[in-house]
Amino acid sequence: MADIYEVPVKLEGKRKAMVVSCILGIGSFVAWNSLLTIGDYYYQVFPDYHPSRVLTFVYQPFALGTIVILAYHESKINTRTRNLIGYSLFTISTFLLIVLDLATKGHGGIGPYIGICAIIALFGIADAVVRGGMLGDLSLMSPGLIQSFTAGMAVAGALTSIFRLITKAAFEKSHDGLRKGAMIFLAISTFIELLCVLLYAYVFPKLPIVKYYRGKAASQGSKTVSGDLAAGSIQNQPASTDDDSKKQRLQKRELLLQNVDYAANLFLIYVLTLSILPGFLYENTGQHGLGVWYALVLISIYNWSDLIGRYAPMVKWLKIENRKGLTVAVLVRYLLVPALYFTAKHGDKGWMIMLISILGLTNGHLTVCILITAPKEYTGPEKNALGNLLVIFVLGGAFAGSGLGWLWLIGKENAF
Repeated sequence: MADIYEVPVKLEGKRKAMVVSCILGIGSFVAWNSLLTIGDYYYQVFPDYHPSRVLTFVYQPFALGTIVILAYHESKINTRTRNLIGYSLFTISTFLLIVLDLATKGHGGIGPYIGICAIIALFGIADAVVRGGMLGDLSLMSPGLIQSFTAGMAVAGALTSIFRLITKAAFEKSHDGLRKGAMIFLAISTFIELLCVLLYAYVFPKLPIVKYYRGKAASQGSKTVSGDLAAGSIQNQPASTDDDSKKQRLQKRELLLQNVDYAANLFLIYVLTLSILPGFLYENTGQHGLGVWYALVLISIYNWSDLIGRYAPMVKWLKIENRKGLTVAVLVRYLLVPALYFTAKHGDKGWMIMLISILGLTNGHLTVCILITAPKEYTGPEKNALGNLLVIFVLGGAFAGSGLGWLWLIGKENAF
């Protein structure tokens, strides 16, 4: 069935909108990937504090708590204000990591570590603000824009992996090489976040295809697009009444019941992924001849595989739309747990690289298949609400997975 929002004429600016959506996707995930890719530096500075596991576990509850609150009130929140605040918070938080490191001169200790944890909590809040806001907003538009945004999240991982490997190699033999590389990397991340603020503020709302879909949503009673309509020079629509808001709260429960399999599948996808990434890669896989490069190589492989997986649904025969088929694929993916366990114990780096590649491919592929399939056949306000609800389960799965990731330390010598 055709998308009910499809424009009857050729969509103007669709390619440009897809490029901008991809860049905004990069900005929504580059902070998280900053954590992953400078993990080697934090292990050098804080060797006794399990930084990859602790910082991930700090990040997730703030992200989950924020998205739950925002998803409940999403119908009353100005999406433009929400996303600009989120990208600005990402920019400030990433810059603060540089400031904190310069202020402490790269020294360890519990004080700087608590400071980093506080900044990571801001990352989590910004993630929920942006990811829910953007996916909710793009859900009322074309599936192509959702795919571009989610692919951008994987591009963030791929790019940051490359930057980190380059900076690590460039400074490997210099004094404080890890630190210098990490600081340059964070500076690049800060620039990307600032670019997203400018793109969302001045470019995205003026694209013809974006203006069209937002006008459609407004005509169906959406209040979330009012700020962006004004920025795009489109006359705003009358605000909905309190009765409309009450109906929308009831509608969210109905939306969740109608899409409970999609929500559960997203939860299960990210439980598995975050139980492995990044803690298992840094602390359970050994070195296998690659030394301190091994964890970074594995993370790079995961990120590139995730990127390929997110573009795979563009090939029609690879796109999974059958709901039972998606559930089966998500459950079969859990065979990676025993496979990774025995490979870490007895296998070599070739088998581990293959399994991490499968982890990334399936994570990206299944995520995109769900997000572009679920919002069909709904009105604009319903799509926005569903997009926010699905993000709750993504972040909920990530939170649960980051907690379960500690189980890999059971039986490990000097684990705690």
